[in-house]
Amino acid sequence: MKEKSTKGIWKVISASSMGTMIEWYDFYIFGSLAVVISTKFFPADNPTAAFLATLATFAVGFVVRPFGALFFGRLGDLIGRKYTFMVTLLLMGGATFLIGCIPSYETIGFMAPLLVLILRMLQGLALGGEYGGAATYVAEHAPVGQRGYWTSWIQTTATVGLFISLMVILATRNVLTPEQFDEWGWRVPFWVSIIMVGVSYLIRKNMDESPVFAKAKSEGKTSTNPLKESFGNRYNLKFVLLALFGATMGQGVVWYTGQFYAMSFLKTVMSIDSSQVDTLLGIALILGTPFFIVFGWLSDKVGRKYIMMGGMLLAILLYRPIYKQMYETTSVKNKTEIVTNTKVVSELKENKKQTMDSIYTTSKEYTDGTKFLEVKTVSLEKGTAKIVDGKPKIETKTTININWNDKWTLIFLIFIQVLFVTMVYGPIAAFLVEMFPVKIRYTSMSLPYHVGNGIFGGLLPAISTYFVINAKEAGNPEFYLEGLWYPIVIAAVSFVVGMIYIKNKDKNAHI
Repeated sequence: MKEKSTKGIWKVISASSMGTMIEWYDFYIFGSLAVVISTKFFPADNPTAAFLATLATFAVGFVVRPFGALFFGRLGDLIGRKYTFMVTLLLMGGATFLIGCIPSYETIGFMAPLLVLILRMLQGLALGGEYGGAATYVAEHAPVGQRGYWTSWIQTTATVGLFISLMVILATRNVLTPEQFDEWGWRVPFWVSIIMVGVSYLIRKNMDESPVFAKAKSEGKTSTNPLKESFGNRYNLKFVLLALFGATMGQGVVWYTGQFYAMSFLKTVMSIDSSQVDTLLGIALILGTPFFIVFGWLSDKVGRKYIMMGGMLLAILLYRPIYKQMYETTSVKNKTEIVTNTKVVSELKENKKQTMDSIYTTSKEYTDGTKFLEVKTVSLEKGTAKIVDGKPKIETKTTININWNDKWTLIFLIFIQVLFVTMVYGPIAAFLVEMFPVKIRYTSMSLPYHVGNGIFGGLLPAISTYFVINAKEAGNPEFYLEGLWYPIVIAAVSFVVGMIYIKNKDKNAHI
């Protein structure tokens, strides 16, 4: 009987995981390509503002996730888990494909960022309904006492989705020239997703409904008004709020710091070559992903609470030392320059607006193999530097190629952050499923999960980058650490609430 059960649940895991992985892949390619996208869909006059606008547009997709959780969570509790997350898959995939088809800002003006914003909102709505469905579906198939282990397979899908998005982008960059990738190649990862979505849809189409939900439906025990029963009932609302402030809020910021902020930090603050960053992150994710399963399994033995709280506490204490070490590892201030190899080249070049730019390219090499490239573009107007807001308009782009010693140091430091992620995220699905009754489970667990991850987590890249830029402009020597205050404070609040109010529930209880 147990063997049969295991075979059945592997089929459920495979179907649920593949769909969820693809949805996360769709979501991540936007974040991974934020630096490129900022030059395509937003005005090019202010690169910093364009990048922040791109991060804000990325964040919008997370902000609307709670609304998707309410809408699709209600559907999932009314008509079933299977059909609801088939709809979310198609909505997500269609929106992603269309983002890859939108003309640039230069072609259609403000319609470009507006269309991107609308499609990002559709992505967020769909993702809001996806996770709750997949986690609930798997948990309701899992044997008693093994829910942490089986649902942790769903937890790996977000990281696998990020990994695959990085690999597709890396492969596309390697096949095309930098000019081709910048011109149209960045669209390819968006287009590829439609094939993956089609395959996943065919797999999900042949799945059966959750046995727990099917039984409740046949006995007439499903909810007629899931929203009212979830949030209008004071007893249930208390658990919704506890799940949010004691668990998912802290889990959300640890998750996005360890995976997304680390990537953004390496590319924009440390100026490391984009392809190198994708490779470093990819290796760290491969090494770290199995620990989702380890901590999910361990939560079946010792309970969910202490593993999740331990992950938050380690993140709170170690984020600043880790990021300081990351920054110092590749800082050229700590390296010895080979002065004889330094080259400075200046040239006049016509830009896309058919005006002239004065471009100064500085290349440097260091004794440990590090290579530094700085391209300074001065916009000209009638032969002199163009003045914007009382200052010459100068755009500076720095790219650093690092040696393998530094690469392995960074991989280790990112891996440590991924371990924190696996501790807080591995047990969270089983934890949330066990908090709520079957008839309102999809709705009740989806909202705190997506507010914690969508609002508190999803806003992290934009807020933290804003803190870093402000601190840098203010002349703070440790400006690069200022963005960490946001996840540290949010995780600290969640840790305190979780330690005081969350009980280490019986893992073997029936749901």
